[in-house]
Amino acid sequence: MKKIFLIIWCLFFLFGTGNAISAENAIPAEFTEIRAVIPDVLMDIRYYTTHNFVGARVDGYKAPKCYLTRKSAQVLADVQKELVAFGLTLKIYDCYRPQKAVNHFVRWATDIEDAKTKDEFYPQVDKKNLFRDGYIAEKSGHSRGSTIDLTIVALPAQPQERYIPHQNLRACYRPYEDRFRDNGIDMGAGFDCFDESSHTLNKAIGPTPRLHRALLKTLMEKQGFVNYDKEWWHYTLKDEPFPGIYFDFDIE
Repeated sequence: MKKIFLIIWCLFFLFGTGNAISAENAIPAEFTEIRAVIPDVLMDIRYYTTHNFVGARVDGYKAPKCYLTRKSAQVLADVQKELVAFGLTLKIYDCYRPQKAVNHFVRWATDIEDAKTKDEFYPQVDKKNLFRDGYIAEKSGHSRGSTIDLTIVALPAQPQERYIPHQNLRACYRPYEDRFRDNGIDMGAGFDCFDESSHTLNKAIGPTPRLHRALLKTLMEKQGFVNYDKEWWHYTLKDEPFPGIYFDFDIE
């Protein structure tokens, strides 16, 4: 009887709370690498590199790849088709994110003394407030496989600035020509900028980046994605296949 109760309790904990963490190490069959669906998409997988707010390659990122649920990838392909017709393309910063990567973010955020990326990614925010202000959390929709961080690039894509770790850092909220020279169109703030300028509908940014954000938002919402209002780059498929499961397989 005790054994049956224990099994029922474990099932409730894993699936009844909506916070199950998959222990599988293999990539689930319901996932695909984005280039199998959108071969021409551009990618700049920042957490595989040192150019991110942690300042190091993030746990679980063993290859610069983008995995998404097949459903998310297929509808994202429709966004890409609309953009390419007008000489534009999507560029992806992050897709599926292992839970171990989220745990890495949490460890970084609690190490208040580590401020080597502050000048670029959170110049106006006290690091101790990153949890309070909603920039860091213990769970991420990315780990469910239907959330993506992305921008738009004009074709032909121009080379972007070479990033030298922790050197020549410029605040991510500065004007387009004064911050890191990403080759995306001007969105009013850099990717992963922990700042109010990243809020999607922020009216303080100029008219051009507001139009660019509106273009991305309109096309993504048309295909069923929902924006996180504090991050212009962050979208989740509304009808996601795994709303209560957080995966932890490595990206390789």
